Amino acid sequence: MENFVFYAPTLFAFGKDTENDTGKYVKQFAGSKVLIHYGSGSVVRSGLLDRVKASLDNEGISYVELGGAMPNPRSGLVYEGIELCRKEKVDFVLAVGGGSTIDSAKAIAAGAVYDGDFWDFYEGKCVEKALPIGTVLTIAAAGSEGSPDSVITKEDGMFKRGASGPAFRPRFSILNPALTQTLPEYQTACGITDIMAHLYERYLTNTQEVETTDRMIEALLLAMIHEGPRVIENPDNYEARANIMWAGMQAHNNSCGVGRSQDWTSHDLEHELSALYDCAHGAGLAVVMPAVFTYNLKHDVNRFAKIAHRVWGCQMDFECPERTAIEGIERLQDFLISIGMPYDFESLGAKKEDIDTLAQQACYGNGRTGTIGGFVSLNKEDVVNIYKLML
Repeated sequence: MENFVFYAPTLFAFGKDTENDTGKYVKQFAGSKVLIHYGSGSVVRSGLLDRVKASLDNEGISYVELGGAMPNPRSGLVYEGIELCRKEKVDFVLAVGGGSTIDSAKAIAAGAVYDGDFWDFYEGKCVEKALPIGTVLTIAAAGSEGSPDSVITKEDGMFKRGASGPAFRPRFSILNPALTQTLPEYQTACGITDIMAHLYERYLTNTQEVETTDRMIEALLLAMIHEGPRVIENPDNYEARANIMWAGMQAHNNSCGVGRSQDWTSHDLEHELSALYDCAHGAGLAVVMPAVFTYNLKHDVNRFAKIAHRVWGCQMDFECPERTAIEGIERLQDFLISIGMPYDFESLGAKKEDIDTLAQQACYGNGRTGTIGGFVSLNKEDVVNIYKLML
């Protein structure tokens, strides 16, 4: 295990009706003028936004609003939010929504106190300062409610890139599983897929002797395999929703990733798909992951065989562990299909003739130098071959 520093100070208020305490937590963290950032009309139609505003009113906290956050959040709205924060002298950013809304809120919070272009953070600059951030989560998926990360799509060039830094950790996050019960089945399944991808990206490591975090990742994957079908069958299953929501946070606050190298190839390749075709991130990952894992299998057959045995219950073939490893990848794909996820390029709306462009963007776009991947170093030719596996 490698040396590491882990600091995750977010306060989590978990359970039914916890959104009614939003104002109390904003006050606890010294917010006095809030930007409420949200997405589409669902938080309005459900009455959630009104409940949040009432809680702020009860604490005497003023606010301004910025709606319009969308899946694969865009840079244009971030610039608008930055200007609004500066104009209104906002001192706290509150995201009400899913991962896309939270990621957009994080970018606004960083840009509002930064003299340069916020996009600098999405080209590698560490986020060390931002307005304090709070979240009211409505979708269990991205884990942004507990992570130091954010992903934004730059409309000039349609680059989808991530930023990270300690200032992106929310001061508090309100997690009420009941708020996810009205989600369409497809969005729920996309969220489950994203959570599982965050776990796989950390499991695929070149660091030796990381049994503790291996076991943590395996346990969370087993929980998703158990709870996923239950919530697809019964969307009102609060307990299944609760377990998925807490797993989503644990999967991406990096408690499972400390002391070990990580991969993120699947995310890098998916980001190009969702940037170009605007497909759902989880759906894209469902197509990308099996292809990436199949291509990288021989780099460490035993690691793929281990997760196949421990998580998917595959019989370990000690004479040919590659058979076990392949079976594990097949069982992952079968599971994702069973909860309603796509399995190939066409089902994402992607086109074979765009593969070279996608690979070029992944390896060279927005300042990249030709290779990606933390588990296996991949060049453009490799990436082209992986995209072709998705056909």
